Amino acid sequence: MKEIYLKQIAARVGAKVWQIENCVDMFADGDTIPFISRYRKEKTGGMDDATVAEVKHWADVFDQMEKRKETILSTIGEAGALTDELRGKIEACVDAAELEDIYLPWRPKRRTKATVAKELGLGPLADLMWNLKTRDPYQSAVAFVKGSASLKGKAGAEDADSALAGARDIIAERLSETPVIRQDLRTIFRARRLESKITKAAKDNPEADKYRTYFDFKMPLDRMPSHNLLAILRAENEGFLSVGLDTDAEKCGNKIYYDFCQSQGYPGGALADQIKEAVADSFKRLLEPSISGEVIREAKQKADVESIKVFGENLRQLLLQAPVGEKRTMAVDPGFRNGCKIACLDEQGRLLYHTIIFPHPPQNEKVKALIAVQGMLDKYKIQAVAIGNGTASRDTEEFFRKVQLPEGCKVWTVSEDGASIYSASEIAREEFPDQDVTVRGAVSIGRRLMDPLSELVKIDPKNLGIGQYQHDVDQALLKEKLDNTVESCVNSVGVNLNTASPYLLSYVAGIGPVLARNIVEWRTQNGAFRSRRDLLKVPRLGPKAFQQCAGFLRIRDAENPLDASAVHPESYHIVDAMAASLGVSTKELVGNAALCSRIKAEDYVSGDVGLPTVNDILKELVKPGLDPRAMAEEFAFAEDIHELEDLKTGMELPGIVTNITAFGAFVDIGLHENGLVHVSQMGPRGIDPSRVVKLHQHVRVRVLDVDTGRRRISLKLIQQGS
Repeated sequence: MKEIYLKQIAARVGAKVWQIENCVDMFADGDTIPFISRYRKEKTGGMDDATVAEVKHWADVFDQMEKRKETILSTIGEAGALTDELRGKIEACVDAAELEDIYLPWRPKRRTKATVAKELGLGPLADLMWNLKTRDPYQSAVAFVKGSASLKGKAGAEDADSALAGARDIIAERLSETPVIRQDLRTIFRARRLESKITKAAKDNPEADKYRTYFDFKMPLDRMPSHNLLAILRAENEGFLSVGLDTDAEKCGNKIYYDFCQSQGYPGGALADQIKEAVADSFKRLLEPSISGEVIREAKQKADVESIKVFGENLRQLLLQAPVGEKRTMAVDPGFRNGCKIACLDEQGRLLYHTIIFPHPPQNEKVKALIAVQGMLDKYKIQAVAIGNGTASRDTEEFFRKVQLPEGCKVWTVSEDGASIYSASEIAREEFPDQDVTVRGAVSIGRRLMDPLSELVKIDPKNLGIGQYQHDVDQALLKEKLDNTVESCVNSVGVNLNTASPYLLSYVAGIGPVLARNIVEWRTQNGAFRSRRDLLKVPRLGPKAFQQCAGFLRIRDAENPLDASAVHPESYHIVDAMAASLGVSTKELVGNAALCSRIKAEDYVSGDVGLPTVNDILKELVKPGLDPRAMAEEFAFAEDIHELEDLKTGMELPGIVTNITAFGAFVDIGLHENGLVHVSQMGPRGIDPSRVVKLHQHVRVRVLDVDTGRRRISLKLIQQGS
């Protein structure tokens, strides 16, 4: 990659050029983001996976820019207009908008007013005026009227006024294609106000009411919060708002004229009037619509990045929420009329039994349901109960308070977001071909409690209820961010090679869907993997894929204890040397903090193995295969709050954070409606909500206001829990 791009990426991510160059080289060699960030810290200078992912994003962006430059150079070259100076400008460009500005005069375009004027032979007249070579433009225009000898076979204009009008059209287009003018207008427009007004279509449409805040709205574009801009643009797309910038035509016209004069000189008399008229036309007809659209799209791109960042952080918190672990679990998908679907699962999440009970209205078969549940708890030795947080969730929790739970068994509320999507998916049909969607949904709820990460990777992150305006942001960028986040979470936790589903395995560095299937098929045919080296027996899993994935896969009770750790096989010899220096076996060293404390990391630094790698090895040896996730903790809603009408201003209630946005956090307090803790009720002005609370965090909130008509609850954060 060219040095100009490396410097740009380094500046954007706050790194040194050598770090970026090493990353780019490793990407070219097929190395993955998790592998680079975990096992190549000497080459990256200790970049975390988020930074490495950002480097990868910008490397791809500049690769595309380089390809775009090749197309542009070829097009201009074919037009016979490629000078050394122009080539130099193009090759030195690192800004997409600037690159397109340079290319604009040669970019193929539809037939314009300037094109028509040139066809009439008015180009030379425009040149005279543009280069200030005429003192009397009207007199010069006479030579370009039909029948004039100077036209050299061109049709010419009907009269001098028409000739001047055509010349102005050509000048207007040239002005609109002048890079310095376009850039100056972008700078001006970015600081202008975005205005939105209600449309006729919205006035009698109840769907438009949710955008009422923006029916007569004005705010400087560069100070507008991302969620406001995305909401306004969504309303515009739905036809409820008209949106534009307050661009100040007079100020902009003066700036365009000034830029022209700086480049060409100051025209005088009648020529100045003609140029000013061309300037006004260029701004109104060409520049204002073009630059205004560009600047709004640019602002949206920034809003997209901010919103997608929130999506990514929410997804990370969701995937890394505390697991209950391998417990025999009763999963309950609650409901009223259609009953509560129950699925009993073993420690590995396999379905043992399923049924439906009807403890709620209209059937009210409470006694029969109690007997059935009590029998299942005893028969399947249930250790945990997972209740979905959808319809009838609170009523079902109250029902389970009357059940005699086995010692140590606890009841948990589990988010149902995306469960219905999973239950109807191809993955669910493959896992449970003989079960209907209700059973699959209940199983998913139970598995989410046992291991959220393993279960949630089966669902498109966009269906997990995280963030806002997910359908309005750049979908390719959103997918890139969410895929990177899932991959990061899976690899940071590590995957049990002998129990993981193909869906979980597919997110392990270097594997992907095809190799994941091959791994599971090999495991089915040959039994459990006994060592990481067995992976090389899997069809199509070669040395490169092994290098990328091995450190993230765990084998419990393997002959070599390092196979259950995050120590990479390429570093096993280092651990063996450490053990030998202490006079113990590798098995004796792994997990022995006292022995590890006697090792000096500096003694094992050599060649490509630096201090960061050795320190990581020692950290892993102390607690091999440690799951970075916290342990799950119990939670209970306020028992006397069941309906919106039960809420009173000033009440303090326990809640669970269900979603985090740029403007605040939504909290479940046990009702159908989630309450909103606005960012202003979280702490100091300008605070980032994602730095205050985490997804699914237990909190205490105070009720500030209850709008029963609009079913809205305003809350204040007063205490953060786990």
